[in-house]
Amino acid sequence: MALFGAFLRGSFGLPKPDKQAVDRVKDMARAALQVSPETAFAVNEIACNDPGCPGIETVILVMEPGRKTKALKVTKPLDEVTEQDIRTALDS
Repeated sequence: MALFGAFLRGSFGLPKPDKQAVDRVKDMARAALQVSPETAFAVNEIACNDPGCPGIETVILVMEPGRKTKALKVTKPLDEVTEQDIRTALDS
């Protein structure tokens, strides 16, 4: 049941993330990772009520053709993510 509480966006209570903010983070991730134009990104803001969770975090999925999907986690709300945060998440 704890996993269900991890996704509180949209119809579960929090407003849907702003498309411009999602696109901004995708652009920063593309620049930080220096990946091919075919690489796809999914950006989600996740809220977790579990005491072991950081609260709200941004998860960036990097889907490069022919490679395993990589998940980058930034322990900040979507609107606060910087390119440096993405670089730091890469090193984690």
